[in-house]
Amino acid sequence: MYFEDYENAKSQERGSDDVYSKPVRAGKRTYFFDVKATKGNDYYLTITESKRKIERDGKYVYDKHKIFLYKEDFEKFSDGLKEVIEYIKERCPVVESRPYNDDYQSPAAVENKAEAGLSDVDFDEL
Repeated sequence: MYFEDYENAKSQERGSDDVYSKPVRAGKRTYFFDVKATKGNDYYLTITESKRKIERDGKYVYDKHKIFLYKEDFEKFSDGLKEVIEYIKERCPVVESRPYNDDYQSPAAVENKAEAGLSDVDFDEL
């Protein structure tokens, strides 16, 4: 997870209504699952997708999208999510599971480079 991303979210989002938080790093994105409490001490979930981008001046910015999920919708949301995940898995099965890595190149990308006569060159080694 990007330290700056987590710290920025912490300073902007964290308040007395926060109950629990689970950040999940997935490639260039970080997902934040935050349990919050209303004034009446009723819990709800916020899911934030944060993607780190580099501006032209080299500074990092974070593109964020957030949804609020209330407990009366948990079951329908969960059922819908499970259904679409199963749909995708049935039609596009995972051949090999790899941990996310920003430098990872799929076997197809490596093969395409080889076919085009391209190779990976590390200019620091020259």
